[in-house]
Amino acid sequence: MRAWMLPANATGFDQLRLRELEQPRPGPGEVLVRLRAWSLNYRDLMVAAGKYMGGGLQADAIPLSDGAGEIAGVGAGVADLKEGDRVQTSFFPHWTDGAPVTHVALGDGRAPGVLAEYVVLPATGVVPMAPSLSFAEAACLPCAGVTAWNALYEGPRALLPGMRVLVLGTGGVSTLTLAIAKAGGCEVFATSSQDAKLAKMRNWGADRTVNYRTTPEWGAWAKELGGVDKVVEVGGAGTAEQSMAALRTHGELAFIGVLEPEGGPNPRGLMMSAATMRGIFVGSTAMARRLNAAVEVNGIRPMIGRSFAFTQAPDAYAHAAGPDSFGKTVIELG
Repeated sequence: MRAWMLPANATGFDQLRLRELEQPRPGPGEVLVRLRAWSLNYRDLMVAAGKYMGGGLQADAIPLSDGAGEIAGVGAGVADLKEGDRVQTSFFPHWTDGAPVTHVALGDGRAPGVLAEYVVLPATGVVPMAPSLSFAEAACLPCAGVTAWNALYEGPRALLPGMRVLVLGTGGVSTLTLAIAKAGGCEVFATSSQDAKLAKMRNWGADRTVNYRTTPEWGAWAKELGGVDKVVEVGGAGTAEQSMAALRTHGELAFIGVLEPEGGPNPRGLMMSAATMRGIFVGSTAMARRLNAAVEVNGIRPMIGRSFAFTQAPDAYAHAAGPDSFGKTVIELG
């Protein structure tokens, strides 16, 4: 099979190399998946740069966590999956439900990566696709989609119709949050530094938008419009204080951000609005199943900004890292 690999101690996605490897075989409790599509997350850029979780790859590794395809083989003891089933990967293959099990995460160099034609995973590491989605659309959900769903519906204050949600930027988590929240009957505010991207967000359903370069106090802007009930915070410490300022009384800040890990916001904003902050680290396979059920019932579609062929994986990374990326960047086998 063909597989893209990064070398040990990689410092950038320009070091990706396409290799010929022996096709793996599933063992007991495992499944063999023939991948048809993949999607990129910001985390994948960090892994390639050697900056994920404080360190680089210790050995040559296949990257990426998010993919979708068909079951091509099952190991002994696997009863609920069969050849031909259409599935997507699960970011944390051993976190099925309940308390987080986050010590094994796909695509970080310590657990299997999926940017290959075939991958062997635990049977718990795949989730049936929403039937209405293409492989490319389903591949957008394992990380960004489940993160958005967790932020909106899995906390102590699940989203209700009529609530207001604020999303930051126009990446995968933010565009999927927009789609899920709109399907849930909510009003969505969105920020970006580019007016053209804000126009796309309005076309995608955003109710109110703001350019954070021309309106640096965008938290106050949101508050003047009545505030929001949830902020899906992907910017990190650099934007959290503005996000706090946007919250209504008893609102929630779902903290996902890794872009600006240094420093920290003054928590006074939470105190003044009696709001809460909740940390989000993707989610479980049970959350993925609930997301897929909502996707199917509500006709939710991930926003795919651009698609690349399997042989163009480095170009896909470059696009995802560049200023023109919008929504999800995907790779398709063709």
